[in-house]
Amino acid sequence: MTEQQMASTERSLCIQADDDLKSMFVGTVMRKIKSRTWKKHRYFRLQEDCMTIWYKSKKAANAHSTFSVGDVEAVREGHQSEVLLSIADEFPPDRCFTLVFRGRRGNLDLVAESAGEAQSWIKGIRKLIDNLENMGQREKLDQWICDWFKKADKNRDGQMNFKEVRDLLKMMNVDMNEHHALRLFTMADKSQSGTLEDDEFVLFYKMLTQREDVLRVFQEYSGNGQKLTLQDLKDFLREEQLHEDGIQQYALKLIERYEPSDTAMTFDGFLMYLTSPEGSIFNPSMVELYQDMTQPLCHYFISSSHNTYLLEDQIRGHSSVEGYIRALKRGCRCVEVDCWDGPNGEPIVYHGHTFTSKIFFKDVVTVLGNYAFKASQYPVILSIENHCSVEQQKLMAQHLTQILGDKLLKSPLDGKILISLPSPEDLKGKILLKGKKIGGLEDGMNGVVDDPLMGEVSDEEETKSKQHLSKELSDCVVYCKSVHFSGFKHSQIHSKFYEISSFTESKARKHIREAGAEFVLHNVRQLSRVYPSGLRTDSSNFNPQDMWNAGCQIVALNFQTAGVEMDQNDGLFSQNGHCGYILKPAFMRKIDERFDPENPQNDGYKPLSLSIQVISGQQLPKVNMKEGSIIDPLVRVEIHGVPLDQAKQETRYIDNNGFNPVWYDTLQFTIHVPELALVRFVVEDYDKTSKNDFVGQFTLPFTCIQPGYRHIHLLSKDGTSITPSSLFVNVRITNVN
Repeated sequence: MTEQQMASTERSLCIQADDDLKSMFVGTVMRKIKSRTWKKHRYFRLQEDCMTIWYKSKKAANAHSTFSVGDVEAVREGHQSEVLLSIADEFPPDRCFTLVFRGRRGNLDLVAESAGEAQSWIKGIRKLIDNLENMGQREKLDQWICDWFKKADKNRDGQMNFKEVRDLLKMMNVDMNEHHALRLFTMADKSQSGTLEDDEFVLFYKMLTQREDVLRVFQEYSGNGQKLTLQDLKDFLREEQLHEDGIQQYALKLIERYEPSDTAMTFDGFLMYLTSPEGSIFNPSMVELYQDMTQPLCHYFISSSHNTYLLEDQIRGHSSVEGYIRALKRGCRCVEVDCWDGPNGEPIVYHGHTFTSKIFFKDVVTVLGNYAFKASQYPVILSIENHCSVEQQKLMAQHLTQILGDKLLKSPLDGKILISLPSPEDLKGKILLKGKKIGGLEDGMNGVVDDPLMGEVSDEEETKSKQHLSKELSDCVVYCKSVHFSGFKHSQIHSKFYEISSFTESKARKHIREAGAEFVLHNVRQLSRVYPSGLRTDSSNFNPQDMWNAGCQIVALNFQTAGVEMDQNDGLFSQNGHCGYILKPAFMRKIDERFDPENPQNDGYKPLSLSIQVISGQQLPKVNMKEGSIIDPLVRVEIHGVPLDQAKQETRYIDNNGFNPVWYDTLQFTIHVPELALVRFVVEDYDKTSKNDFVGQFTLPFTCIQPGYRHIHLLSKDGTSITPSSLFVNVRITNVN
């Protein structure tokens, strides 16, 4: 029995053994809900592959759609979306659920005919998602091949002739010599039927994707060209992968994992190791939580979002609680709300003086309570831009207190006034309010109350010099009191550790240019927030790296806008357990050090040389869906860091091959401040007459790079995985003499 037949048999057995999957396989009529007025019946059914869900309108004869279980990120039960909340009076929560898709695709809101049917789908899809996440690299690849086979098998007879295979290769980004393709086709056609069935197609595909680049490395270390003995593997790990400690145990572990029935490693096992997380360019030990989390809050970079409620632009965009859910699930730890007086005394959230839609403040707080600690246990800062009357501010305080309960931090920890901010560890599970406060932390402790209830307004708020504040809302602010910034000298003498100033991107850049070292020192003592210019009406982003170089902790970006800036943000925060807090380098945490990002050669200055040989690419996605179009890929490596480190270099482009392009091009960089550098790999489709098209990218901190022969698993524009697309590289890091 072939691997494919075994896999499909296993799947059909899994359906037979599971009532939820059986019921999904039979199919169910459910309502698809788009709004209070758009509620249409659709027939949903799980396909035989246990990977695809097919659905069609009850009326339209041929119109149907499908989506892959792999595209579903999560299933939410009950009224957990704005659409389902809007029809809560009509359908009970136990019949409602939401499928949340990866990337920026909209949710699918569904209502089943009964609570039992809803539960079958909720539990069934969750099982299928778990099953997918537990798949090995080889199974994922087989699944990907099968998906392509199904796409190309137009008449659904489970067979493909040579012409269909040629067409499929074009769809898969392969421009292949016809004679070579026919030779492989004939070799794979074991049944000699003139067509390939699915298992024969897998064989054909595997012959097509012989990894000559990896074979060269394998044969260099294999004594007999067939296997790597334990000693061969140890030599490879020591000399190429630069492993030092416990090398014997590590080599044994790899053999056990990738060759469980042998004491040596075959080529297949070696390839599996190189495409696994252990063979990734990203050091797996740094994906986990590995940093000291007991230092003051201001010693960390904090993943932060701007105008979190917006899903689109700043003028007419849609405001939604979905913006908060998406940001929090991505590990964001500082979210923003713009609050205005709303109807019936209820405060609303939207981008003031624009046409963006409006949502209720209490709905934002409810979502915050539900999602704040799903991705990380470390504190969430709720940054409030307050334009409300005193009456509605009182209601805001009431909502915060009643909905968040113990999660809201309302007084200093242990009732003590400290001399510095508490740590992320101290504040686990807590939500901190950032906003204006009457008086200081000390006044609250001594029972002193200012009566006119006036507070200073921070830079990002209206230009009214004073605003009436409600004592109730003021009391909810503890460690993040918003204050106007009056200069580094003034702040050094007068400011308190719990005060925080906000800077527009242009003001922050001016301070960095004129007084970079002072800005770094300011950020050793207290928090700073940098936010995008008001001119960015399209929700574009500034370069966050400039702000991190100055030690600014809360660098607020429009999470809804994909691009290089969000790649940098995702890259920085992809380490340390995705917890949303990254410990700043030691030279940015000491009051007696002087680090200037514009001129970084300080006492401990040790530049490094980074050499990256870009060897090959694997199954790069097609960007132009025009018939017969194949990409001409090139790879660009970008260094983002202090100004001295900003650099980019690229390989030559390869004509007409997105399937298995080979470069063997070497790119060289000098890194002056490795602790702040990010490395971004970008694949583009070269075009001599217009702008290159984006194909995929991967960004990681320089300090998280594993040297040696490594695979880079590429991500799409919005940061989601595009399995099995990858790059194969050889990385060397050495001291600059």
